[in-house]
Parts: sequence; structure tokens; C-alpha cells
Amino acid sequence: MIPRFQKTRYGQLDTVVASHGEAGDVVTGVVVLCHGFGAPGTDLVPIAEEWFGSIPEFKGVRFVFPAGPLELDPAYDARAWWEIDIERVQQLMETGDFRELRNSQPPRLAVCREMVEQLITEVAKQWELAPGQIVVGGFSQGAMLTTDLMLHAPSPLGGLICWSGSLIDEQQWRATGSANATTSVVQSHGTLDPILPYAGAEALRELLVENGYQVEFVPFQGQHAIPPQALTAAGQLIRRVCCPGND
Repeated sequence: MIPRFQKTRYGQLDTVVASHGEAGDVVTGVVVLCHGFGAPGTDLVPIAEEWFGSIPEFKGVRFVFPAGPLELDPAYDARAWWEIDIERVQQLMETGDFRELRNSQPPRLAVCREMVEQLITEVAKQWELAPGQIVVGGFSQGAMLTTDLMLHAPSPLGGLICWSGSLIDEQQWRATGSANATTSVVQSHGTLDPILPYAGAEALRELLVENGYQVEFVPFQGQHAIPPQALTAAGQLIRRVCCPGND
């Protein structure tokens, strides 16, 4: 069966919704995946295609790919959730001092979190889903956004997929961290990542574990990327959360 891709809008966000089942199939779960800084809104769509081809149980799962609200370069559909001071990040990488990154609270973090929360509210209503049937995640900046969303969620979500994310807004994340500790987490990071240091990923894992989360951590010898083993772990999480009877 050929996957279907539909452009739609939830709240303030333009999205692509990917599905692989029949039009009348019961939707058993939704996965919301947010792209990284400078990528198009469709950047992660091929991942759904890959999963549809390898995991037949996903016929009841809908994948939602929102586009970040900031347009960086319309010629390439380069988008972001919030601005990044690239030069400052490079300076921090050179000095090896990541405390500033850990303590930073992006000025648009709360605004973007609310946008994705509204999206989740609308898709949950559309397909009559409970929070525990929804998985959120993303890559890089999208991973940090959805980590923040998961920690602030009014009810525990089904899962978090954190590909090449990092610890930010540490004080606030520690303050809210234990409320939703039943949420399943898959986190991956490259040991040679030149953009977001591996140490930041380790610090995030430690924070989540300290707050009671069961984290499947997938390190890999590579850079800022999503390797096959990270896709496999994320697919298994989605299968457990969104495909009843197949856990």
C-alpha cells in the first residue's frame, strides 16, 4: 500500500500528516516529530516512509510533521523553532564550557511549546486519543522542544524520541521533571557531534533518570545524525505505545 501524505494545519502550525492504512482504519496512535534548526518542515517525513515499509503494525498510526514558525530562508524552506546564535555556540564548543547552553532558556521556547501543545490537543480530539497514545519527538532543536513539551505536559504522554538533543533550561526542567516519569524515552546522540556536545546529551539523560524516567540511551560513533539503530529504537517505542496488542 502506498503511503499517503496530506498537508493540513493544526492551530498555528502547517503540517504534513503521513498514513499507511485504509481511510477508515481506526487510528491507534499519533507520532509528532519536529525538525531541527534550518531544516524544512518535511525534513523527517522520509522516516515515516521507512517505518511504513518495515513495520506493518503502523497502519493504525498517524505521523504528524509540523513546520517551525520561523522562516530562515524561503528559497530552501529553511525553518526554525527559535533563533540560535551560531557564533556563540561555536565559541562554547571551542572552550568546552557548556554551562551556558545548559542554563539557557530560548526566548521562544514557551511560545513554540504552546503551539505544539495546541496541535496535540487537536489531533487527540480528531482521532479520539488519550495522551498516553501520543508520542512526541524530533531531531536537534526539535528534540529539545519536544523534551520541554513532554516535561510540561498536563498528563503523561506515551513516549518521547530525542534524537541529538541536549540539556537546556536546566533549572526549569529539574523543577518539572518528575511529573510525567511514566513516559517512555528513547534518546540517541553521536559521540563525535560537533554541533551539540555529547556531554549535553549525557547530562540530559542523567536528569531524566534522576527524575524516574526509563531512558533507552543509544550512543553511536558519529556526528549530528539519526543512525539506523536510533530509528530502530524509536520504532520499537512507537510500536509499544501506539500499536495495542503488539507490545
